[in-house]
Amino acid sequence: MVFLAINGLSSRYSSSKGPVYAVDDVDFSLEDGESIGIAGESACGKSTLGLSIIRMLSGGKTQGDISFEGESILDISESDFDSKYRWKKISMIFQGAMNSLDPVFTIKEQFVEILKQHHFDGDFDKVILDAITSVSLNEPVLKKYPHELSGGMKQRVIIAMALLLKPKFVIADEPTTALDVLIQAQIVNLLKDLKKGGMSFMLITHDLAVLSEIANKIGIMYGGQMVEFGSSEEIYNNPKHPYTQGLLKSIPTLKGGPPTYIKGIPPSLLDPPTECRFIDRCPSVIEKCHKLPPKFKTETGYVRCWLYEDK
Repeated sequence: MVFLAINGLSSRYSSSKGPVYAVDDVDFSLEDGESIGIAGESACGKSTLGLSIIRMLSGGKTQGDISFEGESILDISESDFDSKYRWKKISMIFQGAMNSLDPVFTIKEQFVEILKQHHFDGDFDKVILDAITSVSLNEPVLKKYPHELSGGMKQRVIIAMALLLKPKFVIADEPTTALDVLIQAQIVNLLKDLKKGGMSFMLITHDLAVLSEIANKIGIMYGGQMVEFGSSEEIYNNPKHPYTQGLLKSIPTLKGGPPTYIKGIPPSLLDPPTECRFIDRCPSVIEKCHKLPPKFKTETGYVRCWLYEDK
């Protein structure tokens, strides 16, 4: 059963140089227990997509439709969304959030403050202990201050905070950034375990290899658009869009030659082009690429590329 359906989602926000068209006409859906990975270069709209879903895009405007468990969550008031959905059904692990822990309060005091902010009226100790044990931490951690924890432990605390009110869907924005390889593996394994327990994730990352561990579906973002969406098997084994193909070729492997890289830079989102947004970097340009491609259906999703118009 589909619990999250996004159709025609577009988000823009103001800047000193004009409006930034950060997300443009994104579609995807998830069924119960499924997770999606969002990949792409920096400044392609990945984080804005996550912030748009949880309605925390500061100074931004979001259009389109987001249906969560059958209710259109863009149409309800901010107070209703905050009381019914934000942190309770939809939560977010922010990029670099482990550095936002307050250094003058213990970990438990910070958990208690979150529960008070949300007017929680249950057993504080039980729900806090459930949250930290779900991320493989033990009770003594609650008495510590942030500076007494390693980077990996602080990231686990942040994840536990996002899980505190037992949401169904968690948006994880670069949860392994700035962690060493061993700690990254521990965090990925933690997310896999939580997924086995029935939780769904949107994992936002630059690292396609990480997505292969967790995501059932993958969306490739470029220039504010989701240029390809499909099952993880299709994206990895039969990528359609030249940008997706380029991303996969850029992953270092133990076998074969050195990775290849995509030349050039992504287009500005201040004034998005009216032609294919990948045209200046694409090795397979045809005449039609001077028009903005629609979404062409694939086996498990869609691709925005004129090469698949008749396929």
